[in-house]
Amino acid sequence: MKQVLQNLRSGETDVAEVPCPLVGPGRVLIATSRSVVSAGTERMLVQFARGSLIEKARQQPDKVAMVLGKIATDGLAATYEAVTSKLDEPLALGYCNAGRVIALGAGVAGFAVGDRVASNGPHAEVVCVPVNLVAKVPDGVSDEAAAFTVIGAVALQGIRLIAPTLGEAIVVTGLGMAGLMAVQLLRAHGCRVLGLDRDPVRLALAARFGAEVFDVSGGADPVAAALAFSRGRGVDGVLITAARSGDDLVHQAAQMCRKRGRIVLVGVTGLSLSRADFYEKELTFQVSCAYGPGRHDAAYEDRGQDYPVGFVRWTAQRNFEAVLDMMADGRVDVGPLVSHRFAIGEAREAYALLAGRAPSLGIVLAYEALDAAALRVATVSLSRAGPVRDGVRDGVRAVSFIGAGQYASRVLAPAFKAAGVALDTVVSARGISSVHVGRTLGFVRASTDAAAALADQSVGSVVIATRHDSHARFVIAALEAGKDVFVEKPLCLTLAELAEIEAAMARRQELRVMVGFNRRFAPLVVRMAALLVQVRAPKAMVMTVNAGALPEGHWTRDREVGGGRIVGEACHFIDLLRHLAGAPIVAHSALAHGDGSGDTASLMLRFGDGSTGVIHYLANGHRGIAKERLEVFCGGRVLRLDHFKVLRGWGFGSFRRMALWRQDKGQRACVAAFAAGEGMDRATLIEVSRVAIELQAQVDGA
Repeated sequence: MKQVLQNLRSGETDVAEVPCPLVGPGRVLIATSRSVVSAGTERMLVQFARGSLIEKARQQPDKVAMVLGKIATDGLAATYEAVTSKLDEPLALGYCNAGRVIALGAGVAGFAVGDRVASNGPHAEVVCVPVNLVAKVPDGVSDEAAAFTVIGAVALQGIRLIAPTLGEAIVVTGLGMAGLMAVQLLRAHGCRVLGLDRDPVRLALAARFGAEVFDVSGGADPVAAALAFSRGRGVDGVLITAARSGDDLVHQAAQMCRKRGRIVLVGVTGLSLSRADFYEKELTFQVSCAYGPGRHDAAYEDRGQDYPVGFVRWTAQRNFEAVLDMMADGRVDVGPLVSHRFAIGEAREAYALLAGRAPSLGIVLAYEALDAAALRVATVSLSRAGPVRDGVRDGVRAVSFIGAGQYASRVLAPAFKAAGVALDTVVSARGISSVHVGRTLGFVRASTDAAAALADQSVGSVVIATRHDSHARFVIAALEAGKDVFVEKPLCLTLAELAEIEAAMARRQELRVMVGFNRRFAPLVVRMAALLVQVRAPKAMVMTVNAGALPEGHWTRDREVGGGRIVGEACHFIDLLRHLAGAPIVAHSALAHGDGSGDTASLMLRFGDGSTGVIHYLANGHRGIAKERLEVFCGGRVLRLDHFKVLRGWGFGSFRRMALWRQDKGQRACVAAFAAGEGMDRATLIEVSRVAIELQAQVDGA
């Protein structure tokens, strides 16, 4: 299918062929009929992408600070690779979509196949959208009009926050699509409206919709115009729907308002607020978030948990419905907002118009009606290659990837390629990243259908690099399909899943399973292990991990999705100490930090040979120091490993120090071992996974 993508590094806007998404639980699959280019948001994205690296840095000082911090800890080369890789990832454009339902995910109610709907889906022939961001289109509202629903909801949410009452005087600053829809919504609400802009066409449209208008390009004072409009009292509220980098719009809005007036920002502007502006009049100022409550809430969007209507009357979805209702009864007319129409295949021309100087307003993209077969093509070819026979193509073993995120694309897939493995199919949920990664690294196919990739008997190995909650089912499915498995840590999230995996392993003894516990393969760890073989005494090992804090909503902290940071990341260090001890873990306990986050804890391990290990997993440190340090004390000797770059030894004869030019955590060596036919001891994998899960439970229960 065709989809519009933006490259943030090159600035190129592309209409790419990507595999169609598959419908997931709680989601609706929609064949697009029309979509609308957001003149404000998308223009800013395109302009940002076309700027130089210096211009990008100037616009994102917070990201620059993060980059400088990464340079300090990881080095310039690793940071440069990470930044360029991030910029190379294609970005899906668009969030104003209308079409018809072609499939429903498990648990979806209230919709049926064939329904005409509006959603926040991107510019693509087929979109998969959370059920709470979809609304039915009433009879009498065209698909083209319905495609404006989300923009209308953005305006409506801003109006709900400004809370106008019948007869109030409201200024709308910026008469783009959101501003012009806000004018109509405010007029329908019984408000007097003054619209400010410099574009004569937009001013004429606002006047047509019932607003008084003022041309800010003529040099006259808009504050004076607003005071005159309000009969000298000051307006009741100002809705800012414009996009401007300076702070003048907020200052201007404050001057226009009466005492205790309200200002709501829907657009983008500078936010260096003047206390004097707000203090004397006791003004309120609020930034509106997208299309209403629920937006950016994972529970609402990803898990389909609606807010009770008795407590949250207007959610994002209910705002969609309200806008569509007002379109149906004629109180909102978006027909005059359409300035240009393009076919989806002409999207490059549409974005060239958007980024240029020629005037435009509502740019509509139209899509051909595709047959059912075309709408469900989940795999696309990226390159020509010989067939795979018995897991081998052109003399080398072949592998498919389930997951195409950053770690898969930046670390694992390049490592498999460097190991001489033929890259066959790469699968991602939306298809965008699989196409990007596939083209960049030389995969033969890109897909959204994991089941089909696992069922392909020509490929004998699979790499699982998806989110943690899917690891167990993919590992089991891969084993049942007769494939060797390389799964990025963790192996699974629960003891029940671990039992199922252990049973699947027992049924397929001939297959190899490797978890991405790469640190045991790091060259300096290999050297440590060789040195420690000389010492028969028990070891006392101290691992300090300056893990750093993650935002509250980060998926790895979600116990259902990421499992928590102990099972999701600290498992690395449990495996590392288990490997160096060379003996099973016979006892373990956790001491959690008192903040209750579950991100900071000390994990204690005792091994069968009398060795001990302590892992200090810390999210409360400073990012200015290295992330990982390991110290091993045994028999009057000490080894210290810093950040997988420098190993120092005391008491080991001639060995004093070993250093690398750059950090090496063993990822490539781990992959090379798997590619060479090696696996990991199954009992150890099960043991380490069980201990990590039990320690996470102890931390959570603390």
